[in-house]
Amino acid sequence: MPLSRPGQAARRLAAVALLLAAAVGCGDAGGLEGAGSTPTAQGPARLWPELTPASSPAFEIGEVNTEVVKGVRVPGDDIRRVHPVGIVRAEIAGNPGDYDGARAPYRDTGRAMADCAKGRGHGKCPVLRPYYRDLTGDGRDDLTLGFPLLPGKTTAVRVYTVEKHRLVQVMAWEDALSGVELAGRSLVIRSPSEVAGYEYRLQWTWDRDQRAMLLTHDEMLRTGPHQRSRHPSDPRRGSPSDSRAGSPSDSRSGPPSASPSAFPSASPSASLPDSASGSLSVSGG
Repeated sequence: MPLSRPGQAARRLAAVALLLAAAVGCGDAGGLEGAGSTPTAQGPARLWPELTPASSPAFEIGEVNTEVVKGVRVPGDDIRRVHPVGIVRAEIAGNPGDYDGARAPYRDTGRAMADCAKGRGHGKCPVLRPYYRDLTGDGRDDLTLGFPLLPGKTTAVRVYTVEKHRLVQVMAWEDALSGVELAGRSLVIRSPSEVAGYEYRLQWTWDRDQRAMLLTHDEMLRTGPHQRSRHPSDPRRGSPSDSRAGSPSDSRSGPPSASPSAFPSASPSASLPDSASGSLSVSGG
């Protein structure tokens, strides 16, 4: 004989009572527990308020770095039709003191360019694979290019766009690399640190007002334990005023890149993946 509605309700109440009793018997009712005292929040404390705020920078570090690449044409304003080897040759021609001669700091890069006659990827041609992505937001591809600065352990990283039918360099940086990535409209460079378990991570992002890639993030991040790295042959340490002291790039007419901090470097084995979009990765040594 089926149970009536009142009988069903009574049975359900009994089951609920048994479950509650079992929970109490286990000694854990599932309630919230206190996590202890909470530290008192502290606002920022302004130091030396009596100092007069500076109205101009103490050092010229080249935050905005743009340069028209001379001698390189852009057929149909299409940057993909510009030969990457020709761009590197133009930079070398504009800075002969860095690449030509037995004492030139990047002499081996200058010599290896002879193997680029048949294009990138032949012999010891130092020009790395080009990458194309719209970094400026104008709907057209821009170019990210790299080449090692031999016989040292650093690599040059450049970004180019097209403005008024001309090829324009809108970002330049040289360092020992442990990784390079394209993320949205930003270029991220990772470099090894002499501090075990840390690396430097720099991010350049397109700024439409300055018409250049600006260094928007400069961080030292923990990556885990690793061996202490060695400095490259061209150390770039110290205050912003001397962070590029001794660097061959000082011979150029203008600052080659923004250098707001110094970067100790290692000796990576650089290799770029066979992909024309997404991220660029460089395996560290």
